[in-house]
Amino acid sequence: MTAGTKPHDMFLTRALEKILSDKEIKKSYHSQLKKACEVALEELKDDSSSNGNQPSSALPQPKKAGFVEADKYFLPFELACQSKCARIVNIALDCLQKLIAYGHLTGSTVDSTTPGKLLIDRIVETICGCFHGPQTDEGVQLQIIKALLTVVTSNTCEIHEGTVLQTVRTCYNIYLASKNLINQTTAKATLTQMLNVIFSRMEAQAAQEAKERERSDSKSSKKEDAGIDVEEGKQEEGTDKEGDDERQEAPEEVEKEETPLEVVQEVLEEMISQVTGEDTPTKENTDQLPPEETGSPTEIGVQPESSQQASPSNISDNPDNLSVSGNVDGEMTQGVFSHILQKDAFLVFRSLCKLSMKPLADGPPDPKSHELRSKALSLQLLLSILQNAGPVFKTNEMFINAIKQYLCVALSKNGVSSVPEVFELSLAIFLTLLSNFKQHLKMQIEVFFKEIFLYILETPSSSFEHKWMVIQALTRICADAQCVVDIYLNYDCDLALANIFERLVNDLSKIAQGRQALALGATPIQEKSIRIKGLECLVSVLKCMVEWSKDLYVNPHSQSNLGQEKMPSTETDSDSGKGTMTSYGSVNSLNTNDGAQTPSTPLDNPEQFETQKQQKEIMETGIEMFNKKPKRGLQYLQEHGMLGSTPDDVAEFFHSDERLDKTVIGDFLGENEKFNKEVMYAYVDQLRFQEMDFVSALRRFLEGFRLPGEAQKIDRLMEKFASRYCVCNSNTDLFASADTAYVLAYSIIMLTTDLHSPQVVHKMTKEQYIKMNRGINDSKDLPEEYLSQIYDEIAGNEIKMKVVGGVKPNKSSRDITSDKQRRLLYNVEMDKMASTAKALMESVSHVQSNFTSATHFEHVRPMFKMAWTPFLAAFSVGLQDCDDSNIATLCLDGIRCAIRIACIFHMELERDAYVQALARFTLLTASSSLTDMKTKNIDTIKTLISVAHTDGNYLGKSWLEIAKCISQLELAQLIGTGVKPRSNKGHHKEREIHNAGHPLEAFDPEVIAKGGLDSKRLANLQEQMGETSSQSVVVAVDRIFTGSVKLDGDAIVEFVKALCQVSMDELSNVNHPRMFSLTKIVEISYYNMGRIRLQWSRIWQIIGDHFNKVGCNPNEDIAFFAVDSLRQLSMKFIEKGEFANFRFQKDFLRPFEHIMKRNRSPTIRDMVVRCVAQMVNSQHANIRSGWKNIFGVFHLAASDHEESIVELAFQTTGRIIFASSGVVKGSDDFTFCKASICEKHFASIIDSFQDAVKCLSEFACNAAFPDTSMEAIRLIRNCAKYVAEKPHMFKDHGGEDLNIPEEDRVWVRGWFPVLFELSCVINRCKLDVRTRGLTVMFEIMKTYGESFASHWWKDLFQIVFRIFDNMKLPEQQNEHFKSKKAEWMTTTCNHALYAIVDVFTQYYNILSPVLLTELYNQLHWCVKQDNEQLARSGTNCLENLVISNGSKFSPEVWHQTCSCMLDIFRSTIPTSLLTWRPDTAESTSMVSSRDSEPDADESQDAVSMDSSHDSRGLVRADSNHSVNSTISQDSRDHKIPRSKVSSDQKLFQGLLIKCVVQLELIQTIDDIVFFPATSRKEDAENLVAAQGGSTEDLQDGSQQREDQGMYQFLASDQLFLLADCLLESHKFAKAFNSNHEQRNILWKAGFRGKAKPNLLKQETQSLACLFRILFRMYNDESRMDAWKDVENMLITVCRESLEYYLSLQSDSHREAWGSLMILLITRLLKLTDDRFKIHAAAYYNLMCDVIMFDLKLEMRSTLRKFFSRAGHVCHISSS
Repeated sequence: MTAGTKPHDMFLTRALEKILSDKEIKKSYHSQLKKACEVALEELKDDSSSNGNQPSSALPQPKKAGFVEADKYFLPFELACQSKCARIVNIALDCLQKLIAYGHLTGSTVDSTTPGKLLIDRIVETICGCFHGPQTDEGVQLQIIKALLTVVTSNTCEIHEGTVLQTVRTCYNIYLASKNLINQTTAKATLTQMLNVIFSRMEAQAAQEAKERERSDSKSSKKEDAGIDVEEGKQEEGTDKEGDDERQEAPEEVEKEETPLEVVQEVLEEMISQVTGEDTPTKENTDQLPPEETGSPTEIGVQPESSQQASPSNISDNPDNLSVSGNVDGEMTQGVFSHILQKDAFLVFRSLCKLSMKPLADGPPDPKSHELRSKALSLQLLLSILQNAGPVFKTNEMFINAIKQYLCVALSKNGVSSVPEVFELSLAIFLTLLSNFKQHLKMQIEVFFKEIFLYILETPSSSFEHKWMVIQALTRICADAQCVVDIYLNYDCDLALANIFERLVNDLSKIAQGRQALALGATPIQEKSIRIKGLECLVSVLKCMVEWSKDLYVNPHSQSNLGQEKMPSTETDSDSGKGTMTSYGSVNSLNTNDGAQTPSTPLDNPEQFETQKQQKEIMETGIEMFNKKPKRGLQYLQEHGMLGSTPDDVAEFFHSDERLDKTVIGDFLGENEKFNKEVMYAYVDQLRFQEMDFVSALRRFLEGFRLPGEAQKIDRLMEKFASRYCVCNSNTDLFASADTAYVLAYSIIMLTTDLHSPQVVHKMTKEQYIKMNRGINDSKDLPEEYLSQIYDEIAGNEIKMKVVGGVKPNKSSRDITSDKQRRLLYNVEMDKMASTAKALMESVSHVQSNFTSATHFEHVRPMFKMAWTPFLAAFSVGLQDCDDSNIATLCLDGIRCAIRIACIFHMELERDAYVQALARFTLLTASSSLTDMKTKNIDTIKTLISVAHTDGNYLGKSWLEIAKCISQLELAQLIGTGVKPRSNKGHHKEREIHNAGHPLEAFDPEVIAKGGLDSKRLANLQEQMGETSSQSVVVAVDRIFTGSVKLDGDAIVEFVKALCQVSMDELSNVNHPRMFSLTKIVEISYYNMGRIRLQWSRIWQIIGDHFNKVGCNPNEDIAFFAVDSLRQLSMKFIEKGEFANFRFQKDFLRPFEHIMKRNRSPTIRDMVVRCVAQMVNSQHANIRSGWKNIFGVFHLAASDHEESIVELAFQTTGRIIFASSGVVKGSDDFTFCKASICEKHFASIIDSFQDAVKCLSEFACNAAFPDTSMEAIRLIRNCAKYVAEKPHMFKDHGGEDLNIPEEDRVWVRGWFPVLFELSCVINRCKLDVRTRGLTVMFEIMKTYGESFASHWWKDLFQIVFRIFDNMKLPEQQNEHFKSKKAEWMTTTCNHALYAIVDVFTQYYNILSPVLLTELYNQLHWCVKQDNEQLARSGTNCLENLVISNGSKFSPEVWHQTCSCMLDIFRSTIPTSLLTWRPDTAESTSMVSSRDSEPDADESQDAVSMDSSHDSRGLVRADSNHSVNSTISQDSRDHKIPRSKVSSDQKLFQGLLIKCVVQLELIQTIDDIVFFPATSRKEDAENLVAAQGGSTEDLQDGSQQREDQGMYQFLASDQLFLLADCLLESHKFAKAFNSNHEQRNILWKAGFRGKAKPNLLKQETQSLACLFRILFRMYNDESRMDAWKDVENMLITVCRESLEYYLSLQSDSHREAWGSLMILLITRLLKLTDDRFKIHAAAYYNLMCDVIMFDLKLEMRSTLRKFFSRAGHVCHISSS
């Protein structure tokens, strides 16, 4: 035979020959077969000879030949298949399978026997026909399976619709009917494979079409028609590669006989190679099914047949199936199915759904029964289809509708099955639907959850097994983040749907707490395992929420707040990956398909959903209120805007919301109030009864509420119903009026109650019912058949309310006493549940609802807000009750996740609650004793530490709890290691001795109080505590502190705050203060120093304040530690340096100042000074703003009484300020270099220059160390040198006060502080120091004053005048103060006043315009004080000032100067001397007692009030006479009562000082006008002349000195002004001296000692000065214009004076006038003759009278000269 015939040998020839050789072929009933085989063989031979040179038909081409041949040779095989001989059938089937497999038999020709069908349909029918039920040969069964699989998977032949169904049905039936386990397994595997091929082909075809459309779109815009014919041609291109694999099988396999086992092997190998994603769990289930033994099941050939007839027309009859939505790419746009392959898949899917709905037989389920196995298989196959579903299946509307209408309804039935296998499969299918189809099944998913799964969890009657499977399924749901968030979003936030997420979490929480309704008889192990599962689910939900919002979480360890600085920690952070808690990524067990979203998916807007959720909560509250009190509920909803106020709105609400209690609605509608009736009318009017028969209308009416019990209410409702029905059906003539309808409705309700109420024993018959309704139609009867029909319908179908879900299960399991009772109850509940679920499922199968696929992380916030309490309850109870490590681990995991969520959404209340719970379970901070510590508590500690590590950025105030726990943990670690804590020296010594037994006493006195610990318990405790100091815990705690550098700015502040608070608590423990947290604060300060300055300053604000408090702790150890830590930190901080104008160092070093200021302990103060000194010594180059604090510390040290502190501080200060090593003695600690720090780093110190000077001033003022004081003043002088040398640096440096003009900076920041502090030294120190200070101060002014601006001087003099402010203090009456004040005035004030005048003189030109007025005012003020010394100094300085600078005075200044003198004169005239009177009886008696004494006025003892001031040398102010002592002595002598002394003597003292001032002023005027001492010399000369000596030399000198005076600079009117002053003063003194009575009174009152007071000196000196001025003017030719006035005044004054002289009674008084008279006469004698003549004429007579007195020689001599001259001038005498 040619090569071309070889395949026919292999297949056809060999098969035909095999059939013919069978012995059965000889039987007569096989004759037809035999003949057909022979004919076929003949034809084969002919074909092979005629086609000898054609290529082999075993090869793919030419295909046409193959088609013809196959058709020709099919008949013998068809007949063979119909044979009753199994062997022949086997051979035929085997050959057909191979022909199809290798593409020789395609069957694509039309079947000649049956028009409208293809040959392949007939071939399949023939193959299927070989199966006759259970009795079919097992080998044949296997061959049928194999052949059918080949037909379905072959690429060369196509079967569709009914034929596909037939292949599936046959395999299905073989699985159910076969008794052979191998055949069952093969059939099942084949079914799976077939379905896989059918559905994957459909998907592949759609994908191919989409590709081609893309291709054609790119070529042209014309769309190609995608009809079925075209697609069939493309079929071979679009198929899978499975067929190719088959075609390439080794041909030699065919040669040898195949055993059944090998056939199975082959099929199974095909399965493995071709089936992808096989569902292994269901395989395991099926493998365990036992071989079938019973007869043919009833459904074989029934159900599949009806399925087979489901042609496209049948499907299209259903209008819902006609609209097919396009899928994502929009390729399905024509007709119901865009391709026949989709229809095939649809028919198979629908058939399986219907198969799964078949009811099981009553009674307990038999695992071997066909019904159960059929149900299980159909569900397994459906699961397989769904799990492998592609895009077409997931999006095509036909399939979606099939799922809704068939699969979901089937599941609602199977989901309540008591058979665990069925229930488990239903759950698996539900999970797959939830994963892949939830977008389309929003309403269905709600029913599953609400009515089935959660119900099973909640009811006590469900078995443990059911609960277990539900919770297993929930575990998978809860592990899918997308799914969890979607459930919340689509149900809990939907106004109309149940709160699935909330209910789920609450149920799981109850289970986790062990509070769930457990099945009767559940073992403790089962109880615990379901509890763990509940916890697992809760933790999964939280992990999903964490996963969902993970983008918000910032892991602190993936970033650093420090720059490039090296970190102290070298640890590697194992927790810094994306998943921070044991891999937070949720296990996505449900592969959520987001790609299948339709374009109409609503947008995910968190705000909108949150609003909806709030509205829903209002709605639910309102409905709950309505179900209790309808009116309250409606009012509440209306107030919140959820319901309109009109009856129509309320009626619509009743119709639409199924959560309302139907009984309450019925009662509300039946009420007889106006509003209720309006609502009822609206309610009925909203119903549509058109085209409905009466009973259907009544059913429709009554399904929305329960009829109330009262007859009147029912009556009103029925009346309205009847009216409405007649309105809707006005065209019917059945009822004469609405009355008929009303009565009939009533009768139907009665009939329903009668027939269906268990209370009614004797049921109404049809005849009775008809009879009852006689004459109701307007006195006529309704048709009997009509009433009969009504009766039958009511009898068969009770009128019920609409099925509404959401009925809560009966929670009380008390009534269930046995497992049998539980099962019965459960079955009843399940039936009820199933019918409810089915009804609901059917009602929502056509509802279109938008499913939102969540994308926004913000949804987690409201989810957690709603569910955090049940979570917390579950975890708290778990940790509290159980010691099981699994439960504890889950609870801790859950708490960690919850904290993470609360943290990232900044939910403070929730976060704090969880962290507190965690802290509580560590037992570290709880009131319970540490002896209860268990492993779970140790784990809790580890969790808490881990939370701190990973979520530190978000913990906020919760850091406090964590810090407390860590603090207590250290305590626990000490217990664990048996170490006693470091006790602080000197504290509670006795207590320590008493408590020395245990390591615990030191920590936990309560434990001891509770009854002590025996050694065994102590050992146990130590073992547990030892766990706390394990390496992992210690390292983890350490990581919190080293990891603090990774915290963000706000978090580190909170962390530090918490740590400081805990540290304060630790330190405040009276018995055992600890420094654990304090050391940690030091550590984290060290780590975080590299932060940006903004953050660091916030941290240091808290830490610095803490150091302030700790540094002042009464316990020296603690304070010492704080100071030492501060030193180390400061050194490190200062090392970093600082840019100009920053103030971080200043803030950092502030605690040193605070501690120095508040802590009085010498040790600590010494420590602070040493620390600061060390800082200066080693880090001075880096210090900038810190100098301020350094000087601040030294300033505080400067006033200390401890020599070592003062000395060290001063040495360091000295080193900073001054260069030469000779100045500052180096201590042991420091060796000072030659150049001072100030010189090297003046730019850094300049900002703190004022503080440096202030510090030195404080050293100067420390009276305890005079050497230091003097040295300090010298250093201040040194500072002035710096300012003088480097003024530009002050100018350039703006410092803090940037508003200071540049040119003034050197003054404000340089000179002013130096001079100001010197003034402070002057005001505060002892005499020698202040004198030195005063000298230096004025020396600086004199040395550097050149560069001072005028307004600087103004400021400076305000400081200088402060020296006199000491005098302005209120007078203190103690003697010590008075003597100090006296000393002050006689020394410092004198010194200062003269120095001021010196400076004024030196810089007169600058100072005069600015300060002269102030200086005069100051001098005026001094003079006016009741202080003799000050008054003297004031007048003396005025004199010095004018004498020194008078030559530079302008006329205006002279005028000012004269006015000043005049003011001083007038304000110091002691006028009270003339008017004072004693005002008490005591003084009167005292005066009378002195009256008896002789009048001493005339005696030689009379004492002048100003006589004590007569010893005036050149510098008068040096006189140191104290008036006070005289007065007080006098007072004691005269025994004046003390009170009188205090007031009167004070007055007298003031008057006395005024007298002194008057005298001083007279002298001052004299000195100013004529130069000091000129007048005195003149008096001496006159005296000498009068006594007869030579006066010529003296006169010349006198003239010269007079010219030195200011006379020449004064204008005549100014001189007259002074003359008036002097005259006024003279007249006052004269008046007083003449008033003997007043003088007596004063004398007796104790004024001025033992003699009567007088003002002789003032009287004579004022007049002498006046004469000098007038005579000088009279002789001054430059003042000729004033001569006339001078002459008149001279004559008047001289005349009055002489008259007064003549009137004097006392010799002593006259004697006092002696020198004045000599002066007057001498001056007269010097006049020219003309003038002398005029004057001599005026006084001649008076002069004659003078001779009458007993005169001294000099006086007589002078008078002689006068008369002699008069004689000569008047030409009386000749010479």
